[in-house]
Amino acid sequence: MEALWAFIVASLPAVLGFLLDLLWIVILLVVGSKLIKFAVKMLKSIMQKSNVEPGVITFLSSLAKYALYFVLGMVILSQFGVTSASVIAVLGSAGLAVGMALQGSLSNFAGGVLILLLKPFVVGDYIVENGGGQEGTVAEIGIFYTKLLTVDNKAIYLPNGALSNNSIVNVSAMAKRRVDIEVGVAYNSDLAKVKAVLTDIATNEEARLENEDMNVFVSSLGDSSVNMGVRIWVNSGDYWAAKWRMTEEIKLALDKNGIEIPFPQVDVNLKK
Repeated sequence: MEALWAFIVASLPAVLGFLLDLLWIVILLVVGSKLIKFAVKMLKSIMQKSNVEPGVITFLSSLAKYALYFVLGMVILSQFGVTSASVIAVLGSAGLAVGMALQGSLSNFAGGVLILLLKPFVVGDYIVENGGGQEGTVAEIGIFYTKLLTVDNKAIYLPNGALSNNSIVNVSAMAKRRVDIEVGVAYNSDLAKVKAVLTDIATNEEARLENEDMNVFVSSLGDSSVNMGVRIWVNSGDYWAAKWRMTEEIKLALDKNGIEIPFPQVDVNLKK
């Protein structure tokens, strides 16, 4: 019993020292996390007041947060007697393994940097990623992923590496777009009348830019129809509304004027 008591007394300073170190680490972790959140919030506020692009704000804020947490981790490790030189030496010796393990993440990080530097798109643009066929409005450009919102409000997260290596269609890049509509009419139709009907619809389209070209023409001669083309220019934001409205009006106007829109038909002959 005396030996046990002597052991406890002898170990008490070490135990108390460990508990104090542990308490200090918890305090560092709690206070450090709050300071990091405050610093990142201040950084975002400064960049927003400086009219920095939203994508750059998100990217740099995330980068600063991870960097500050790394510094906090180094401070905490130092409480256990681990020096920064030791950590760097370990990371250096394991650099190849770490690089192989994080190859995809590093590629995504590099892709994010390229996106911010080259600016093929920015937050708010509507893009189509041709590699996987994903499309939507850019909501956020992060360190590793870009977030898109679809028209039905689904969130799509695309790796920055894939975005930087695949072709991208930026639908919002230009202020105006051309609306192209093709409709087939029967071969016995009066083409002059058809063109007059289509021209009237195109001319009266409320979203049409009057200073831009408007075309109504025979596009091609199909197997069962003469394909007519209608082209007008609208502001990019009016594209879909104008296209849907004109498509409906063309159908109604052709029906009203007795102009047939052919559809596939099959004649079946029965032999006895």
